Amino acid sequence: MFYRQNECCDWLREYKTRHRVGIQIRRTVESISRRFFTEVLGDSFAEIESLGMPEHFCEDELLFILNSDKRKSLTLKYYAKKILYFLRQQNILRSLKTFMEQPADQQSSLEGAVLVDQYCNPLADVTLNSISAQLDEIAEKVKKMLRIKNPSHPSLRIAQDCSVVQDFELQRQVVCALNSVLYEQLQYKGNEFDYYNPLNSYIHQVLLRRTGIPISLSVLYINLTRKLGVQLEPVNFPNHFLLRWCQKPKGEGNEKSYQLLRDSLDLYLTINPDNVQYLLLQARLYFHLGIWPEKVLDILQHIQALDPSQHGAVGYLVQHTLEHIQHKKHPATPEVKKRSAPEHLEVQYSVGLIMKHKRSGYNCVIYGWDPKCTMSQEWITTMRVHQLSNGANQPFYNVLVQDGTCRYAAQENLEPHSAPLEIGHPEVGRYFSEFAATYYFANDELQTRYPEDVVETLGTVQELYHRLTPGDANPDRASAADQNNHRAAPV
Repeated sequence: MFYRQNECCDWLREYKTRHRVGIQIRRTVESISRRFFTEVLGDSFAEIESLGMPEHFCEDELLFILNSDKRKSLTLKYYAKKILYFLRQQNILRSLKTFMEQPADQQSSLEGAVLVDQYCNPLADVTLNSISAQLDEIAEKVKKMLRIKNPSHPSLRIAQDCSVVQDFELQRQVVCALNSVLYEQLQYKGNEFDYYNPLNSYIHQVLLRRTGIPISLSVLYINLTRKLGVQLEPVNFPNHFLLRWCQKPKGEGNEKSYQLLRDSLDLYLTINPDNVQYLLLQARLYFHLGIWPEKVLDILQHIQALDPSQHGAVGYLVQHTLEHIQHKKHPATPEVKKRSAPEHLEVQYSVGLIMKHKRSGYNCVIYGWDPKCTMSQEWITTMRVHQLSNGANQPFYNVLVQDGTCRYAAQENLEPHSAPLEIGHPEVGRYFSEFAATYYFANDELQTRYPEDVVETLGTVQELYHRLTPGDANPDRASAADQNNHRAAPV
């Protein structure tokens, strides 16, 4: 992919570079967990870019980390995935800037849709070629229908040169056949019930789910008609997005949660970099999330240069951003919870145990606990905690749930899972380094906060799942248990 066949290459030098890049990337990934365990990641990934290493080698090492033993090095994989997400997004932004610099009549709506899709889903396998191939398959279905009704239809002979069918009736036959294939045969439809679902805007998801919103379906439709020789134009109608059937050839018209908001702002400001209101919104977003303070200062300086009347809002954010930068230089010492402390004697369970909720039935893994409920009175009332046998005056546990949510569960509602299984939660790697068949092994950062829980978890697991009788010994399981006990010894 990255080397020309007819070009000489010093493969030994390339190998050494790849090896050096691998070491540097792994060191950087390992250091991120220690520094950002309790913070939202922001500018830390810039370190990877600043290393100045070949991009494909960086990605190769990150993918190597992600594709290793799926049950181990979970924390390393967690941050490797986030870094890969960041690096690909930066690369896609550069492509989007190049795309926006092209003359409007040379910009493909499909390419633009793919770039937006790639930016919002940088880890997905979305390419312009794969999307175009799927559109070609739909176009072939339309041609098959046209062939039945009109074997001599000119659209059957149109290649990819975007020739336009001149006859009005022949164009109408294309539109009717396309409508029949899209809406009757393939059942494409608008998402009336979940309009603001971001999946409606990603072109690869529109093709997969056959569901979208006016603008994404219009992008699909306008590129299909172009392949079939019929010209349509986008119309930016108030509160709607429409397509106009052009009966004569004309020029084409101009035209995710906090992560979704960040992505939307980044995309918008790539296209309109001097919009003061959106710049201010981006600065406030980064400020309130406590991330990328240096970037906030750059944005605020740009706003001040564009619109001096924003001095009040800019001054406030500058002052508090500088305070945040100073605070980052002297981070607070993490809270440590020891099970042996008198106030923690009622805590029965420990981090890493896989549990089942008695009432709701969900499976989860514990990643934190409090001796008493620490939520607000409003939350306690809303969640009807007072109806529990022990109310709020009992240990509560932070758990990662199989469905991808994070919950705060009362001790009386939890019980150890009878048949432990992996928890498919995206944040597992933030807290755990390995899935050890019946429990999760806490990573260094989590062990720092719960220093006595690893031994407690191992004891509980041994008692619940690994009791070995003389006639039912399992050497492999015993070996794994011995290894884990050995790992826990220094704690």
